[in-house]
Amino acid sequence: MAQGERSAEKAPAKDAGVFKFCSRLNLTLLTGRRARDLAQMVENLRTVPGSVIYHHTHHYLEQHQHLSPEPPNDFAYWTTNVLLEQRLGEELAAIDVLRFSTIHDLRDALVETIQRFLDSADNVRVAPPGQEFHFMRSVSFVLPTDVRASNLKEFGEALKHVSLGSIAYHMFDARLRLDLADNDFSRWLETTLGERELAEALRNVDPYTHTEEGLRQRMIALVNRRLEQRDGRSA
Repeated sequence: MAQGERSAEKAPAKDAGVFKFCSRLNLTLLTGRRARDLAQMVENLRTVPGSVIYHHTHHYLEQHQHLSPEPPNDFAYWTTNVLLEQRLGEELAAIDVLRFSTIHDLRDALVETIQRFLDSADNVRVAPPGQEFHFMRSVSFVLPTDVRASNLKEFGEALKHVSLGSIAYHMFDARLRLDLADNDFSRWLETTLGERELAEALRNVDPYTHTEEGLRQRMIALVNRRLEQRDGRSA
């Protein structure tokens, strides 16, 4: 199933309380749009599809599976390294993607930050030929898997074996897909298993400061600790 805007996707099926893991693959496509300066950048940001915003603020996470990713998004990188607008680049890099539950809000934050800079700028720098910003979008293919969990122990085992694409889908995409400011795992743990504290612990894990493999290991550690507590093997 191809998906462009994540807000149009539905929550993964969890029939009879069973969590069914999905995975996803992303295809990157050029939109044909580009910006030579910040005025053109902000003009495009106002109108490009949400999948463009998602791509340029999230794709770097999937490029760093074994090293801790740097926080900047593509907009911050281009502003800093091509236009040499260091201060604005730092402001764009400081936008906390995690605090936005919708692409619409994230888009507004980017637009407002750049527009505020433009309103006070004496001149607008232009990118050298060949270094224009090219807007690209992600098309997601969401795939069901055979991996399921009906209790916490099965959930912990499943986390060890599912693909990194599955981890990313349920942790990153879920918040923006459902506009709930939550991830699929926490929602299932709390509403189906009644594991409120564990669900909250997973919510508090900042997925943007971990590699995908590091995120998996952090989640497994939290689940294992909860299992040990239930079995009375820890204080």
